[in-house]
Amino acid sequence: MKFYSVNLLQFLCIILFSIFSSFESSNYHDYADALSKSILFFEGQRSGYLPWDQKITWRGNSGVGDGWTSANTDLTGGYYDAGDNIKFNFPMAFTTTMLAWSVIEFGEYMPPSELRNALVAIKWGTDYLLKTVSQPNRIFVQVGDPIIDHNCWERPEDMDTARTVYTVEAPNPASDVAGETAAALAASSIAFRSSDPGYADTLLRTSIRVFDFADGYRGAYSDNSNIREGACPFYCDFDGYQASILLKYLYMFAWLRRASQGDSYLNYIQNNGKTLGADDNINEFGWDNKHAGLNVLVSKEVLEGSAYTLESYKVSADSFMCTLIPDSSSYHIKFSPGGLIYRPGGSNLQHATSISFLLLVYANYLEKSSKILNCGSISVGPKMLRQIAKRQVDYILGDNPKGMSYMVGYSNYYPQRIHHRGSSLPSIKDHPQPIRCKEGSVYFNSSAPNPNVLVGAVVGGPEEDDVYEDDRADFRKSEPTTYINAPFVGVLAYFVANPNLA
Repeated sequence: MKFYSVNLLQFLCIILFSIFSSFESSNYHDYADALSKSILFFEGQRSGYLPWDQKITWRGNSGVGDGWTSANTDLTGGYYDAGDNIKFNFPMAFTTTMLAWSVIEFGEYMPPSELRNALVAIKWGTDYLLKTVSQPNRIFVQVGDPIIDHNCWERPEDMDTARTVYTVEAPNPASDVAGETAAALAASSIAFRSSDPGYADTLLRTSIRVFDFADGYRGAYSDNSNIREGACPFYCDFDGYQASILLKYLYMFAWLRRASQGDSYLNYIQNNGKTLGADDNINEFGWDNKHAGLNVLVSKEVLEGSAYTLESYKVSADSFMCTLIPDSSSYHIKFSPGGLIYRPGGSNLQHATSISFLLLVYANYLEKSSKILNCGSISVGPKMLRQIAKRQVDYILGDNPKGMSYMVGYSNYYPQRIHHRGSSLPSIKDHPQPIRCKEGSVYFNSSAPNPNVLVGAVVGGPEEDDVYEDDRADFRKSEPTTYINAPFVGVLAYFVANPNLA
């Protein structure tokens, strides 16, 4: 009896070790498949008239009257930001910037067909953003009343709620949204420069004009009383006036500098770099806070040796990277027991994907300049930064305590009950009769899996305990957003070409 007990114990140890080892380091993921699906997701978020080659076929035309009734202008198109039916320009512009940045940095790693798909996804955003800034001294910042919309559970094809247009006109301020829009158009102009130079020129020219609006009327768009009730508490400026204006301005200037190579933008970045403290929200990057992304973006010129006067940005970028290195004295970013980057506030995977993106971008900058990162007594090379990013990617794709892929449609085990109206309600193709505002509640409250698979959607994901319940009502964990997916496109593109870090 004792002999068999010992062998059973040994056998269990071997099995557990094998599972743990594969959990810690996995090389079996199909990154090309994940990349394709991450881009396909954006088709499921489209608003407006869908094209003939739409691949997510359970969707239909929606929001086709946007702008006409309340603003007498065409505001069709664009993306719904998440599982609702609202078009918020703030996260949409950030999403567009990140898709463009993904192509700029990692487009060379994408298969040609996926590079084309990524550019199509960018253009769906930029075409809409161009509409929102088409009139002088006016910017349309949102379509749809979020309070009314969030009290309904209906397909975008059935929307019978108010499609209120929220507008900022001079001299009222909208520096944050206008700045993010200018950054999106400038970044996208770089992405399209080789394939469609005429469109790239239009994007850059418009970006400069939008910059003038942002610079001329300074302040947060949510400071406008007519905007606050629609933007807050969803996408108002949580960082406050100073952080918003400074960081988003510099981020906008950095993209305009990169797109135009204009010295005036460089001078502004140089003269205001000292106002960025290395300890001020340094580990933040997302639709609201641009600190870490700005520092990484500007550091490119420092590492290339073309702008030593921007050294303060590189110092801040270095400091951010060191917070992710476990043996560094400045290490303080939290990880879950399973290895997921964690920050409070819900929709946690937005932090994992955006930080992973910055890790890979900075690793490329370091490698191309033959530089390393000094984190106190520790020297960090590009490989270590990439390993940290890969751990996040593999976690999202299934190497986690639950063994679940948090990308819908990837692997055989993924969230079935995501917080998403179109996915959770019968398709208009299968159920052509309208499902009105409150009629969708029966589907929301159902325990059945969503009938329509929103392929490629990355949900909000687990929090600090690695726990995830497949619960449609828990929107902080189960709702996908465009700004979770957008940086993940670039991250996955890198690992398509570099699946094994040697």
